[in-house]
Formats: sequence, C-alpha cells, structure tokens
Amino acid sequence: METAPFFSDIIADFPAGEAWWIKAEDGVRIRVAQWRPEGTAEGTVLLFPGRTEYIEKYAHTAGDLAAAGFATLVIDWRGQGIADRLTGDPMIGHVRRFADFQLDVKAAVEAARELELPEPFYLLGHSMGGCIGLRALYEGLPVKAAAFTGPMWGIQMNRAQRPTAWVVGWASKRLGLSSLLVPQTSPESYVATAEFEGNTLTRDREMWDLMQHQLREKPALSLGGPSINWLHDALLEMLELSRKSPPALPGLTFCGANERIVDKQRIRDRMASWPESELVMIEGGEHEVLMEDPATRGAILEQIIAHFRAAADQPVNRSISA
Repeated sequence: METAPFFSDIIADFPAGEAWWIKAEDGVRIRVAQWRPEGTAEGTVLLFPGRTEYIEKYAHTAGDLAAAGFATLVIDWRGQGIADRLTGDPMIGHVRRFADFQLDVKAAVEAARELELPEPFYLLGHSMGGCIGLRALYEGLPVKAAAFTGPMWGIQMNRAQRPTAWVVGWASKRLGLSSLLVPQTSPESYVATAEFEGNTLTRDREMWDLMQHQLREKPALSLGGPSINWLHDALLEMLELSRKSPPALPGLTFCGANERIVDKQRIRDRMASWPESELVMIEGGEHEVLMEDPATRGAILEQIIAHFRAAADQPVNRSISA
C-alpha cells in the first residue's frame, strides 16, 4: 500500500488518522484511513460513510471509538472523497454499477488485514454506506455485529418522482446518457451551498460550520448530485435488499425522527423483521445523527459500543443469504 494524504488541518482538535491508497480488483483507486487506540484494541470498526462523504468527516467518531478501545478503518468510496472520480465532471456522484462498491468493500477488508488491524471486525454504516454495508453482510462481510445511522434502504420521493426516476434511468442507459446529473439536482455540494437554518443534515451549528470549513479548505472533497445511473442502480439495489430475509447477526439502527432524505418506513420494515435487532429514533434528529451535538453523538456511540461488545462472543458473519 502507498501512503495517501490525510488532511489533518481540517479536523479541528479531533485525532488524525493515517491514510493509504489501495486499488480495487477493477483498478479503481480508493483511499482508506485507520485510527488505533492506545494499548490493546477490542476489535476494529469498519466505518462505511454515506454519499458525498469523505474520511476526515469521521475523525471525531473514530476518535471516540479509539477512546473506547476500538480501532477504526474508514473508506473513501469510488467516485467521492479523493478516490478516483468516474466521470469527466468530478462533481457528479457516479458509479458504473452499484455492485462495484462491493469491490471497494473487499479491498478495504484486505487492507484492514494487511495493516494487521485487530479482529473481530464490526460494521458501522451511514446512509449509502448502510446500503453498501447491508449488501456486504449478505456477501459474507466478516463482522460480528452491524450498526447503522440513517441507512439508505429507501430514498424519500413523492409519487410523481419515483416512476419518473425509473423511466429516466432505464432510458438513459439505452441512450448513453447515464453519467449525466439527475435532473433537478445540483452540481454543487449541498453542504457548501446550503444555509444552516432548515438544512436536512444536522441541528448542531458547530458541526455544520466544521463541515463547511472542510469543503472550503479542501474543495477536492466536494461532491454534487448523483448521476442518473447512480440513482437508477441505487433504486434497484434498495428494492432487492428490501426483499431479502434479515442478516443472521445482531443489528442496531439509529434514525432521526425528522429524517428527510432516506425512507423511514423502509428502515422500520427492515428492523421489524430482524431478530436480535433494535431501532432507536432520535427525537428531532436529522439525517446525520453522528454529526449532531456532543451529547447526542456520545449517547449514540455509547449504545453502538455496548452493542459491539455484547456481540464479541458471537460467531463471525460468514453466510451468503438468498
């Protein structure tokens, strides 16, 4: 592995990670970073960020996990962060196939083992990372337990938008237009351009200001709206996942009560059918509950850590579900 940049100058007073370039099987270059606790670690959290996100955004979460005795590996997915961008316009969040994210997962697990990060492994997935992570569980991701925040198991759309999205996605593949920006979405970063008041991500002004500062200082981390292909393949993936039986390992999910990005009903349905699982609604919370105020973040991380510790004696996930 080759050392990659880690932008320690944009993470305030949170602990810095160590970053590396790795390559997926298809040659796409992605970035991973590790954090380790002092002393012996209880295991390693594989932290899967959401769409538009990047490693440095989770320095505070990794720092809290390290303080609790867990190592963390965070990933820049293909098409975002400073991983390889996949279209001529780097501001469009594009992927050739949604299944390609599983190549990134495989490369990240291999990197965790090459770095000798301690097992057992645990999964923490946010938003799109929750969708990728759920699929990875069915593919045999070797973790003992999984936790999710605002998982993208469905996307909020009105009745008119959903059939339009399916038709446009289908047609774009046949017309060679699938890498274009989804109509009515912005080529600019939402965080960089939106106002704090009324934003759909966090109620915490300090975290909002930090996220905006990060993108002002490192515009290469910015990402705008998704491509038509990303949306079409994401809809297909979420529909397929909704039809599967729940994974055979303990699950814990947090969702903001004021969630306005992902589909809360899909989250409720999945968690209601999942044995050994719990859904926690965060009163007044928005989409990014790990970017809320310190008290909220601390309470969530405390429950996640307890969840992982309770699963320490569980068998490692090995199954590939139908």
